[in-house]
Amino acid sequence: VQLQASGGGLVQAGESLRLFCTASGVIFRISAMGWYRQAPGKQRELVATITSGGTTNYADPVKGRFTISRDNAKNTVYLQMNSLKPEDTAVYSCYADYRWRNYWGQGTQVTVSS
Repeated sequence: VQLQASGGGLVQAGESLRLFCTASGVIFRISAMGWYRQAPGKQRELVATITSGGTTNYADPVKGRFTISRDNAKNTVYLQMNSLKPEDTAVYSCYADYRWRNYWGQGTQVTVSS
């Protein structure tokens, strides 16, 4: 199983970005999918998760601004990020819980300027 993330970039505070992450090499349905992020000098933190049934969970700093969704037919998870803040600057990595193992994508850089 491989995960390919994309959609990061450089934006100004208040703008939006949409991240994509597609899993390949999948035969059965993926269980949970989600996003973590790691800022320079900080620990990796959970951003959002979504189950195969669509139940979502968000970290407090992003509630109300970020929306996670997925397309099970495409094995893809999305992260819509609105009202971005400089403190959202980080490398965002996607993961997939598949067949009792976690798989990770390579990460995509999100930089928000003030």
